[in-house]
Amino acid sequence: MYNNVGVVGMGIKLPILKQGDNLVEEVVRAVLDATAEFPNDSLSEPYFDLNNKDVLGITESIVARVYGQYVTVDEIADDIHRKCGNKEEARVLLMAPIYSRNRFSMILKGIARGTHKGHISILEPKFDEVGNPSGVNPFTGCDIDKYYREICEAEGCTYKSAESIERLSFPFDLIINCELNPKVEVSQSVNRCTLRDICNLLNPDFGLLGTNKASEEKLKLFPTRLLATTFCEAVKSRLMEETGKDIYVCVYGDGCFKDPVGGIWEKADPVTMPGYTNPEIFESTPNEIKIKAFADDKYDGLQGEELTEVIKQEIREKKESLKGNMASQGTTPRLRRDLFASVMDLISGSGDRGTPVVLLQHLFDDYSTTD
Repeated sequence: MYNNVGVVGMGIKLPILKQGDNLVEEVVRAVLDATAEFPNDSLSEPYFDLNNKDVLGITESIVARVYGQYVTVDEIADDIHRKCGNKEEARVLLMAPIYSRNRFSMILKGIARGTHKGHISILEPKFDEVGNPSGVNPFTGCDIDKYYREICEAEGCTYKSAESIERLSFPFDLIINCELNPKVEVSQSVNRCTLRDICNLLNPDFGLLGTNKASEEKLKLFPTRLLATTFCEAVKSRLMEETGKDIYVCVYGDGCFKDPVGGIWEKADPVTMPGYTNPEIFESTPNEIKIKAFADDKYDGLQGEELTEVIKQEIREKKESLKGNMASQGTTPRLRRDLFASVMDLISGSGDRGTPVVLLQHLFDDYSTTD
């Protein structure tokens, strides 16, 4: 690697895996295949272009799928029926669900089925929590209100939606706060829960938060913290055995970036990373100076090699923590786990790229190491 190369991100392909496959070995094999460099003698052992402190991410979706983290619509319906006191024709109010076919349609199907041909009311603000509009989505062309109504009616439910709670009928047997980060309160003294509370025996960390549609009768759950962390530690250990390198490993979800055109915030998972090794790294923030501010202000009279050297010296001599220090102004501090997840999510995508593994290299290098 040349000394003037900075951060490198690489998407790595895997075979199409299903529940029960050995994901740890598949990931390790794919990483080694993608980073192997053979010397001139093709019979010699390959050299792996991996470094200590490289960061390896595996998307939460493949972890959940391979390890069988699923819930059925019937299981959701059974839990809703219990929460409604096993009442026939129950009345349920849904507060501010996300407007997403992938994220909410099967949850709604399970809730509707659990009312036993009762009534669903949905409180629908003009925009959901992540910026999707109610009504017809300009990107997907789906009329979400019509779609949600059809789901409920197919389960034998009556359905009503409104923008304000005053326009909905009481009483309700159950109120479900469907927000990803619940904050809406209802003053009525009724049975309440959040998506985190539904089917939480299957997923004690997140319940139905972060689920995705798998089929017309099944949803993929978000991985539990224990599953994700145990998996990461296993991958890290195997890579150490194969390469002798200390690789930081994580399971990542949505990266929290916001689309400037559609205004949609890509954050429908409960956390950006349910599990990782080396928490002292992933739970820390970068400690960086703003290079251009030094170049334009403190060292405005310098240029060329002289300017380069003084900037390098500033980096080498910076304080261990720049919190509250103007030297770091404009560097937008965020937890590393959220920064890394954003990069990984953009590299891997969720469509036909087929790269559920992402390798980030040289994240901890800085300008002072450049020759």
